[in-house]
Amino acid sequence: MKHFLSYFNDSIKKHWELPAVTNFGSETYTYGQMAEGIEKYHIFFEKNKEWLVPYAEFCIKNQQSTDNRQQQELYYFLQYHLDKQLTEAVEYLHQRGIALKGDIPIGIGRHSVEAWTSPHLFNLDSQAGAPPDSFAADGQNWGFPTYNWEKMAEDDFAWWKSRLAKMSEYFDAFRIDHILGFFRIWEIPLWTKSGLNGYFNPALPFPAHELQAQGFDVNDFDLFLQDPRQEGHYHPKIGAKLTQSYYVLDAYRRAAFDRLYDDFFYRRNNEFWKEKAMQKLPALLDSTGMLACGEDLGMIPATVPQVMSDLRILSLEIQRMPKSVEETFAHPGNYPYLSVCTTSTHDMNPIRAWWEEDREVTNQFWQMLLGNHGEAPYYCEPWICRQILDQHVWSPAMLTILPLQDWLSMDSQLRREDPNAERINVPANSRHYWRYRMHLTLEQLADAKEFNETLTDMIKASGRC
Repeated sequence: MKHFLSYFNDSIKKHWELPAVTNFGSETYTYGQMAEGIEKYHIFFEKNKEWLVPYAEFCIKNQQSTDNRQQQELYYFLQYHLDKQLTEAVEYLHQRGIALKGDIPIGIGRHSVEAWTSPHLFNLDSQAGAPPDSFAADGQNWGFPTYNWEKMAEDDFAWWKSRLAKMSEYFDAFRIDHILGFFRIWEIPLWTKSGLNGYFNPALPFPAHELQAQGFDVNDFDLFLQDPRQEGHYHPKIGAKLTQSYYVLDAYRRAAFDRLYDDFFYRRNNEFWKEKAMQKLPALLDSTGMLACGEDLGMIPATVPQVMSDLRILSLEIQRMPKSVEETFAHPGNYPYLSVCTTSTHDMNPIRAWWEEDREVTNQFWQMLLGNHGEAPYYCEPWICRQILDQHVWSPAMLTILPLQDWLSMDSQLRREDPNAERINVPANSRHYWRYRMHLTLEQLADAKEFNETLTDMIKASGRC
């Protein structure tokens, strides 16, 4: 074998500049280029083998393949080329002064490689979601397991740190999807699909004797849920005020339940959740040089803004979801500098479909935010979309990141005919998860001269270039 390798090595050196192979695209590679490619591949493998090997094994297991060795090498090679392509794209964009922002989801799939290789890091007997909000009246059930933060803390959150370190090879900034999950997560038992049956984990539930002293029956499942990790402790049920059990309470106990409910969801846990977040987030942020943005939407504990400010995590600002309860709409011109300004999230209707949702709300927006009189046009015409996007581009927020659908809304030739086809995700509808697909090719976008000139002019005028 040693003799063969020596002969092989000498042969490559002698034929370094000569053609060796031709690919399907009729591109010819020399022996030298082949040798350099092999070396790069091995460097990639050694650098990434800690996650690459179990990933390949997981893929083989799912395929129930018998030819393990060959299949493993194939998955290694595919990941190598993915890394190569991403790296080339990043370098190309950086040369042109363009930064890349990635997205890191709060959860992992129940049947993912992470759950297979490190089951002890996750609560596989539960599922994560969100309490009722403007997106889903019954709450959301995402189906993936919650994190076992106690186990993760034992090695100083190494799993998260390696995740972020890998991501930082390709991205300059990242969005923490549902940053509230680092404070607490809405946990739902496996036996139910409804988010209404969920509870916050971690939390400070009420001991049974405290509730019983106020005349409550802790076994009334319409009003209370028992904490699965602390026997004899109970959470007020999120939808309790809409139940028959709440309706039949006498005035005294109803007022007592209201105080208890509001205290639990809006005060009792705030400092506790802050403490939990500060145990995790600083260590994670210190492990990467990427700029962090947090999706701070939904049922926000009062301590979240301060934590994000202290850790220099950019907030997410959305015109239709003002942070102040006193505002109907937020004005992009008033956003803080340490924020990301956007028109919508993946869970919301883009501009055009939202415009047709509620005439009363649209008229308010037409008058209050766009400064017009009378009735708003029924359809969100391109010039209206341009006005809305201009507000966002001119915002003092550090970053303005807008969905492609909303950019295209300014051009009658490029946008979809049906505004409802632009919706990415409907959280409450399992049949409408991540349905949107780009209807234009990159070549078509590149050829849209007028649209690209408009974009360029808007960005240059705002100073965002």
